[in-house]
Amino acid sequence: MNVKINSAMVYVFGALGGLLFGYDTGVISGAILFIQKQMSLDSWQQGWVVSAVLVGAVLGAAIIGPMSDRYGRRKLILLSAVIFFIGAIGSAFSTGFSTLIISRIILGMAVGSASALIPTYLAELSPAEKRGSMSSLFQLMVMSGILLAYITNYSFSGLYTGWRWMLGFAAIPSAILFLGALVLPESPRYLVKDGKLDKAKEVLDQMNEHNQKAVDDELVEIKKQAEIKSGGLSELFSKFVHPALVIAVGLAIFQQVMGCNTVLYYAPTIFTAVGFGVQAALLAHIGIGIFNVIVTAVAVAIMDKIDRKKMLIYGGLGMGVSLLIMSFSMKLSNGSFIGSIICVIALTVYIAFFSATWGPVMWVMIGEVFPLNIRGLGNSFGSVVNWASNAVVSLTFPTLLSFFGTGNLFIGYGVICFAAIWFVHYKVFETRNRSLEEIETTLRVRAGEQGKKVS
Repeated sequence: MNVKINSAMVYVFGALGGLLFGYDTGVISGAILFIQKQMSLDSWQQGWVVSAVLVGAVLGAAIIGPMSDRYGRRKLILLSAVIFFIGAIGSAFSTGFSTLIISRIILGMAVGSASALIPTYLAELSPAEKRGSMSSLFQLMVMSGILLAYITNYSFSGLYTGWRWMLGFAAIPSAILFLGALVLPESPRYLVKDGKLDKAKEVLDQMNEHNQKAVDDELVEIKKQAEIKSGGLSELFSKFVHPALVIAVGLAIFQQVMGCNTVLYYAPTIFTAVGFGVQAALLAHIGIGIFNVIVTAVAVAIMDKIDRKKMLIYGGLGMGVSLLIMSFSMKLSNGSFIGSIICVIALTVYIAFFSATWGPVMWVMIGEVFPLNIRGLGNSFGSVVNWASNAVVSLTFPTLLSFFGTGNLFIGYGVICFAAIWFVHYKVFETRNRSLEEIETTLRVRAGEQGKKVS
C-alpha cells in the first residue's frame, strides 16, 4: 500500500464518490424527458426509472457497511467505483425498460455504498480539529455532482440519443475514482483492528502533518477502542449505542422529510408553476446548482468553527421560515410577477440554508457518532434510513403535490423543519473538536456505564 500520496489528494479522491452520488441522482431529472418519449413509458414505468437508483441505494448502503468493517474502507471504495462504472455503461447502452431498470439499480447500489463508506472513511482519516471540514467535502462533492448533471443535461438536450450520453457520462468520474482509490491509504482505525500498527502509524503521521504527539495520542486511543470486539445488530441496538442510533436515524429522516430533494429535483417544476418558461426554468436550475456548490464550499470552510448543533438549529429555522414565505407567496400571488420573484428568492434562501447546514452536517455526524467496533454497520444503517426516507418523499411528492397544491404542501415541509429543531435541541450531543474516541466515551457516559450523567 502506498501512503506517500499528498493528504489533500487523499481527501479529494476519498470524497469523489460523493460527486458520482450527486451526478447519478441528479441526471435523471433531465434524461427522463427523452427516455419517456423514446421508450414510450407510462407514468408507472417513469416512476420506476427515476426511483430505481433509490432502491439500489438502500441495498448498497445495507450491504457495504458491514463489509467495510470486515474488509476495510479502501477495498470497498474500489469496488464501489467498479459498480459505478458498470451501472453507468449499462444505463447508457440499455436496449429497453427492463435493462435500464437493472442498470439503474446496479448504479444505485454504488450510490448507496458511497453514502455509507465515504463519510466514515473521511472521518477516520481526519484529525479531530479538521474532521468536520474534511468529512463535509462529501456533501460538497454531492452538490458538485448535481450541478454537473444539470449542465450535462442541458448540453446533450439537443441530441436524439442525448439521454444515453447523460447517463453514460458518469463512467468517466467512476474511472477516476478507481484510479485514485488505488493509491488511497486504508483507514488507520481499520489498520489497527487488522493488527497493522506500523502502517496505521504511517497514515496517521501523514494525515497529522508529522505532529508526533498527535500521532502517538491518537494511536493510543485507537488501540484502546480497537480491543473491543466487532459487534453486530445486537450491539447496534444496545443501550450503549442507543444515543448514537437516535441521532443517526433522526438526522437521516429529518434531512429528507424537510423537503430537500423535492426542491432540488423538482425546482424546474416549481419555477414553471409560478410563471417561468421551460427554458428559463432549466437555466434557473443550473443557477441554483452553482449557488448550491458555492454555499456548500462556505459550509466546508466554517464546519469546524461553529458547533454542529448550532448549524442544524439555525439551518432548520432558516429553511422553515423560507418555506413558509414561499408557500404563502404562492397562495396569495395569483401568478403575479412580484409573487414569482418572492418565490424564487425564498426557494434560493431555503437551498442556501440546507446546503450550508443539514446537507453536510448530517453526513458528518453519522460518520462521527458510532463507536469503532460497529462504525461501518452504524453508518450503513443510517444511510439505509436516509435512502428509504428519500424514496418515500420522492415517490409521494407528485401525488401530494396534486392533492394539496404547491403552496399547502410546502407549509407542511416548513412545519417539519421546526420539528427538526426540537429534535436537535433535545436529542443531539455536540461532536465538534472531539476525537472519535472521546465521542465514544460520551456514549458510554450517556448510557450510564460510568455511573454518571452527561451535562
